[in-house]
Amino acid sequence: MYSIWFLSKDRNTVTQTLKCAKRSKNLIKIGTRGSELALTQTSHVVDALKEASPEVEFEIVVIKTTGDIDQRHNVSELGVGVFVRELEVALLDNRVDLAVHSLKDMPSSLPPEFTLAAVPYREDPRDAFISRNGETLEEIPTGSRIATGSVRRQALVKNIRPDLVVESVRGNVPTRLGKLDLEDGPDAIILAVAGLKRLGLHERITQHLSCSNFVSAVGQGALALETRASDPTTAAIAAKINHEGTLLEITAERAFLDEIGGGCSASVTAHAKIRGERLEFSAFASTPDGTQVIRESIVDEASNAENVGRKMGELFVERGARQLVAGDAN
Repeated sequence: MYSIWFLSKDRNTVTQTLKCAKRSKNLIKIGTRGSELALTQTSHVVDALKEASPEVEFEIVVIKTTGDIDQRHNVSELGVGVFVRELEVALLDNRVDLAVHSLKDMPSSLPPEFTLAAVPYREDPRDAFISRNGETLEEIPTGSRIATGSVRRQALVKNIRPDLVVESVRGNVPTRLGKLDLEDGPDAIILAVAGLKRLGLHERITQHLSCSNFVSAVGQGALALETRASDPTTAAIAAKINHEGTLLEITAERAFLDEIGGGCSASVTAHAKIRGERLEFSAFASTPDGTQVIRESIVDEASNAENVGRKMGELFVERGARQLVAGDAN
């Protein structure tokens, strides 16, 4: 069993709202955001951890992040790590022992104080196109309004369908879907398939967008279990639910992003897929308006994952990816 705790305005105080286990020395406190999706994901993680380490007790501690509190600005304006920083502070303050993130929210490299202890099996990494009248991205009429909070998705839509109107949207998954149902709402919205599936909302999906064409965000569909570097005991417990294939995929993707210096809020991304002993790797970068694009794909050995990502990142830098993403291309 596990408990859920919520931080009060006083950062050093927690209030217990649901108690399912007695406190003990063999206890791991798990930090997470408080959205329905984040809590659902973290509950799945706790279930897996409990199965792997039945002797350990777990408590869920909910922490509000900058990205949760500030709903006025686009995520791209708030900067990289807006859904991560407060959880890392809680780790350093020993308020939590392990943090669960959507991996796509994390910077491409971690500060030395932290360890990426585990990456569980990855959910479907594709983006979902959900339209009011059932049209696909290719079928929807000229001038239709497409809502997304992602700079990457905006650029991809504009590149594939420059005749569409792309609008910004914020909020959790149910809130965004609710906007689609409004009379004056957008004609379609793009969300991650993984989040929809975890919330049991996948039946709303009109079209699954291919990762090779509509390249998904780095780490999309994957969860990250982060611990203090000084806490090998918790890291070892987390590592029991690590999935090696997923780790290789996200290692390639994050190495690519690290070389370019982008983040989840930029119009640059890469997607890796392990098939047997092979790694299929696709990368994309563009100006924010999607008019100038760099695309490349490669197949290599899965064991060479990090090097594949870094080499592709170097190639993109040579071809001007940093200037494209910044909107400074000639």
